[in-house]
Amino acid sequence: MILPPYLLYIGKVADPLSVKTSRGIAVWRPELCLGQFRTTDDAIDLGLEDIGFEEAAARGARTLVLGIANAGGVIAPEMVEHVVQALRAGLDIASGLHQRLSSNPEISAVAQELGRTLWDVREPPADLKVGKGVRRAGKRLLTVGTDCSVGKMYTTLALEREMRARGINADFRATGQTGILIAGSGMPIDAVVADFISGAVEQLSPAREDGGWDLIEGQGSLFHPSFAGVSLGLLHGSQPDAVVLCHEAGRVRMRGMAVHTVPDLALCLERNLEAARLTNPDVIPVGIALNTASLTPEAAKRACAEAEDLLGLPCQDPVAMGVDRIIDRFGACFAL
Repeated sequence: MILPPYLLYIGKVADPLSVKTSRGIAVWRPELCLGQFRTTDDAIDLGLEDIGFEEAAARGARTLVLGIANAGGVIAPEMVEHVVQALRAGLDIASGLHQRLSSNPEISAVAQELGRTLWDVREPPADLKVGKGVRRAGKRLLTVGTDCSVGKMYTTLALEREMRARGINADFRATGQTGILIAGSGMPIDAVVADFISGAVEQLSPAREDGGWDLIEGQGSLFHPSFAGVSLGLLHGSQPDAVVLCHEAGRVRMRGMAVHTVPDLALCLERNLEAARLTNPDVIPVGIALNTASLTPEAAKRACAEAEDLLGLPCQDPVAMGVDRIIDRFGACFAL
């Protein structure tokens, strides 16, 4: 478990997209964030206090989170210097970068010398087993999508927040690096060998007897040529009782694809339900999460209404509108 409070590393990053991990933590778990570390006033400001490593440690910070992305996901020389400084100040380090902290000789040596912990959140457990598809106790909801990066993580977290506000026992189960750093634990599903994906999800969401729900963060899309395998493994391993379909309004082409187009909502939902029925024949859809960031408020309302008419399910933008109507339908379907 990655230990809070966190100091979020921004460095000199000025591109908003490159700090989506740190921003996600600041938005969804502000109570875990002691401050941010920036090296220039031009760097992205998440609205947190600017704090140095020694002061952060003195004020109780436990972990420096490298919540940024760069070309290739590498640990740049400047970052190595900062990580070593943070280790010597008394902080553990957590990173979602593709390059592992443990692969850097200087970082690894200093961490070992000082007894600090390095959290490479893209490193899956070593004891994974293949999925068995045997029904297990507990209830699970999975977010699925028409494409990558349409809001599955934000939707899952919004569902958790609304359910908990209503007194429903629900836990977010992270499957991507940002989600893992928000939750403090999870399964880096994109780093799992293909044969073990469904088993990894079974391990992420084991049997539970407390009547609560596991809300599993979806990845990719069954219709994306690059990532359909991950999406299918999640469907089989999670054995979802319920799914919420996520889509970005106005997106035409699949992300990063030259010719493949975003599927029709009805077709996408049916294909996901069909695949999910392999391990849970009783799976049902409970809502549509529509990312309307590119639309005006009035256009967003129309888009949600059109999706509702098409599929007969409540449709909301989790960020702009919340998910109360989706949870209303969910609660009615499962007598909550």
